[in-house]
Formats: sequence, C-alpha cells, structure tokens
Amino acid sequence: MTSALPELGLIRDETGAQTLLGYVVDLRPGDGKGRCYLDLGPQHGNRHGGLHGGIISCLLDNAMGFAASLSADPKGATRFLTISMTTQYLAPAREGRVTATGGVTGGGKSTLFVDGQLEDEAGRLLATSTGVYKRVRT
Repeated sequence: MTSALPELGLIRDETGAQTLLGYVVDLRPGDGKGRCYLDLGPQHGNRHGGLHGGIISCLLDNAMGFAASLSADPKGATRFLTISMTTQYLAPAREGRVTATGGVTGGGKSTLFVDGQLEDEAGRLLATSTGVYKRVRT
C-alpha cells in the first residue's frame, strides 16, 4: 500500500485513510513543519457544501503528527501517536486546495505539544488545532 516518495519529500497512499481522502504529505520545505494538502472535490463536502469537519481534523492531525516526527528525525520516520487534539473551525472551504501545517511548540523526548493551522490557497485561516503527541518506541 505504501508509495512514499522520500526522494521527493512527498508521501502518497501510505495509509488507507490517505488513499481514500486523497491528501498528500509534503516534507520538502525542510523547516521542521509537517504539511498536508488536499485538492477539494465533491467527495470531501458536508451537507452545507463545505469541507467536512472530520476531514479538516484528519488533515491537521496528520500535519501535526509529521511535525512531531520531524522533530525527532529529519526524514520523519519516527512515529508518534495522538494523545489529545482540539480543533477550532473558523471558516468554510468550498473549492481549490487546502494546506494543513503543523509545528512543535514544546515538550520533551517522548511527549510533544504541537499547533496546527489549515489555510486555503489565498492564505485564509480556516481552522486551528492543538495536540499532544507521544513517541512510539519500536
């Protein structure tokens, strides 16, 4: 199922949820932030014609989780699990591309605090999120 593209810094179809929703993880910028983007289609909508809140949370969770991973490993290979997450929905997204960005704000070796933002192509803030992530020891 995995078709990660580490040489390009893009990850597609790594999980079933990612394949189903169609988002892409982008690790290219090299600034320690996790990013996910999604090109919106009718399958992503809610009954009001906007991007479904569950998909917004999914994008933010993935971007923040990858930010946690990048803090431990520049290639994002270290795994973290979400302990808690809170999302604030600020504005609807109806078309185009949305980008979720996560960045670590604090924590220690095994537990990290991460903030996330979802923006549209014009840079309009659509949602924010905070989360706590725990490192998975393998």
